[in-house]
Amino acid sequence: MDKMFRVLGFWTFVIALMFLAGQMYNLAVLFLIETAFFVILGYMRFTERTYMYLFHAYMIVTFIGMVTYSFFFMH
Repeated sequence: MDKMFRVLGFWTFVIALMFLAGQMYNLAVLFLIETAFFVILGYMRFTERTYMYLFHAYMIVTFIGMVTYSFFFMH
């Protein structure tokens, strides 16, 4: 499971590079921070249950953030 967090770090890094190429610097920095977060967690050697809890918490925070941003700030 720790390898999957490193894979997530790789893909968020790729997305950050695409945002940099598109001159979307705020989103590029956000994804670079997520990259560091995933790579650091990938090397911590937690149990699989802990990795699942971390991933679920990450998804909940991300979805709440996306819904809040799209509902309150995009109109």
